[in-house]
Amino acid sequence: MSEIKKTITAAVKDAMRAKDKPRLGVLRMVQAEFKRIEVDERIELDDARVLAVLDKMLKQRKDSATQFREAERPELAEQEEMESAVIQEFLPAALSEAELEQIVSDAITETGAESARDMGKVMAIVKPQVQGRGDMGAVSQLVKAKLA
Repeated sequence: MSEIKKTITAAVKDAMRAKDKPRLGVLRMVQAEFKRIEVDERIELDDARVLAVLDKMLKQRKDSATQFREAERPELAEQEEMESAVIQEFLPAALSEAELEQIVSDAITETGAESARDMGKVMAIVKPQVQGRGDMGAVSQLVKAKLA
């Protein structure tokens, strides 16, 4: 079992003991998503895949919160933001702008990329290093800017 999954399981137990129903609901939702993927794909999730799932869930919550704010539904946006905060706890610390630029520069050098056509090669190297630690949309823009 991955270390992050173990941490989330322990957090579920803590939330149950503390009778923190909102947090418990989010943690159970995360566990259900892990279980769904494991059953569908007949695999045991490793830490890298767990991070990818958490990152995807976080992005979904942020997108939903933005849409709820635009639709003038602040109570629903606040719920999504609370869920985002709980999910964020299990992701590694975000990379700084300088660290992101260094990773992208190293990947460009490693692949010998010269134009935007080589973006896929660069992203293939960058994505595993940045997964869960940075916004992939921003990373993609950074790669485009460096290759332009």
